[in-house]
Amino acid sequence: MRPVNRDTKTVNHLSLVSRNVDPEMLTDFTRVLVVGKSPVNRVVVSKIVERSGLKPISESPETAATTLRSLIPGAVVLDGGADNKDCEALMSGIDALRRTSGKSLPSVILLSTKNGTPESLGLSSVVDAVVVKPITTERLQPVIDRLVELGRN
Repeated sequence: MRPVNRDTKTVNHLSLVSRNVDPEMLTDFTRVLVVGKSPVNRVVVSKIVERSGLKPISESPETAATTLRSLIPGAVVLDGGADNKDCEALMSGIDALRRTSGKSLPSVILLSTKNGTPESLGLSSVVDAVVVKPITTERLQPVIDRLVELGRN
């Protein structure tokens, strides 16, 4: 016979700060969160991430926030869409993760239809790098590799 747990309380998920856990220790540098409205673009980016020897997690902008509450990836690749705003709702959550860690983790790459730097395009300070579309291995892979390596050091 197995004992029955009669405790009716639900478990509360605590933030990293309230658990006194170093967020850097929970960062999984082998994972890259790939976020975008287009499933085709997410597949293309995920294949490029795999070529870097990393594990992609593909999410829509609507479901990515849930993933970020349970995992701090080494990098996040956001497909900005036509106006660079498809993933705008995630910026505050990523910014909160970075403030908690005290570092720029996770690193953020924005896939954009416009060429420039995050500053010149008027993007959130959360964005570390901009890669102009069309998405190619030659353009994206070196940026992913560089930012993940910077985060590890």
